[in-house]
Amino acid sequence: QVQLVESGGGLVQAGDSLRLSCVVSGRTFSNYYMGWFRQAPGQERELVARIHWSGGRTFYADSVKGRFTISTDNAKNTVWLQMINLKLEDTAVYYCAAKLGVGGRWDIWGQGTQVTVSS
Repeated sequence: QVQLVESGGGLVQAGDSLRLSCVVSGRTFSNYYMGWFRQAPGQERELVARIHWSGGRTFYADSVKGRFTISTDNAKNTVWLQMINLKLEDTAVYYCAAKLGVGGRWDIWGQGTQVTVSS
């Protein structure tokens, strides 16, 4: 059974840091792209960051460039999202997702973890 399990969310103050983790299981993800998405209330889900499992081919949304870093840990079967200098507008449910190949569909999803940034 393929699973993506996120954790690490919470309530923080603006300017704080947080690290989200996504533990993957159930198959080999070496050929997959891994992504972190977020969805705020009343808004569409948006891609925040993306990485190939090998560690390259990263992408960041303009809104998080310079503040968020996505990485993979093959030994721990984990995808990380390090977030620094958090802003109020970063408040959302964050989801981990996977797709096979750059042209594939994001068709494997985790359950999400809530990040709330307060002033």
